[in-house]
Amino acid sequence: MAGNVNPTVRRRRLGQELRRLREDRGMTAEEVADRLLVSQSKISRLENGRRSISQRDVRDLCRVYEVEDKRLVESLMQMAKESRQQGWWHAFAELSPTYSVYIGLEMDASSLRVYEPQVVPGLLQTPAYAAAVISGALPEVAPEEVASRVQVRLRRQQRLSDTRNPLRLWAVVDEAALWRAVGGHDTMTEQLKHLVEVSRLPHVTLQVMPFSAGAHPGVNGQYSIMEFPETTDSTVVYLEGITSDLYLEKPHEVQNYSVMYEHLRAQALSPEQTRDRITVIAEEHLNS
Repeated sequence: MAGNVNPTVRRRRLGQELRRLREDRGMTAEEVADRLLVSQSKISRLENGRRSISQRDVRDLCRVYEVEDKRLVESLMQMAKESRQQGWWHAFAELSPTYSVYIGLEMDASSLRVYEPQVVPGLLQTPAYAAAVISGALPEVAPEEVASRVQVRLRRQQRLSDTRNPLRLWAVVDEAALWRAVGGHDTMTEQLKHLVEVSRLPHVTLQVMPFSAGAHPGVNGQYSIMEFPETTDSTVVYLEGITSDLYLEKPHEVQNYSVMYEHLRAQALSPEQTRDRITVIAEEHLNS
């Protein structure tokens, strides 16, 4: 992949621009699909950035939208070309095609807010813990695939050690995830010590949601909120599923999850209290 071009983000930005052009013409996705003799779902997938788009698609759409600015057309065509390049994560696409979309977004995000009720967030996992989580969640996969998935996870973690452009991470983790002996007590002890260390990084904030909090806005499950450096890129809420993932970008949906996250932050232990709690739990694992 040349330069800093992120194909996933290019597709997303290109889709947003194509949607704007369609709406400026006052056309529906169905009307455009009829003009191009394609399905409406194709137009929708192109606009939401979940499908690769060709330069021919861009050319045809610009004709339908009667775009006369040649520089704009050339710019969109270039974005289409760049969107078809491959990031490092595409080498692992066979592991999970939908997951590659998430990685592409995460690689370009400036900040990430995560709530995890069951396990330590992937960006904070040690290799041994990651292998145990993957093996437990996918009991039928071969050891070679587990190893490949661990490598992807470790590669993602490089965003946290990037001295030029580190990812701003805020993670709220349920206390249950820290007590669950994933991989055994030795693995957990190592993992918990790692959490204490990484939580001291200036761009990482870690909070534990204690059992004493009772019911809270995170009881419905894990979710992530990604924000991007470009103001034109809308914030994305990511919900991971077993067979498919869900990406929410509508303002009212993002707002609802953002408000829930603020409540999570308020009810969780402070970063200092979190380190103290993790240290106590690590000692319990060590003595078990």
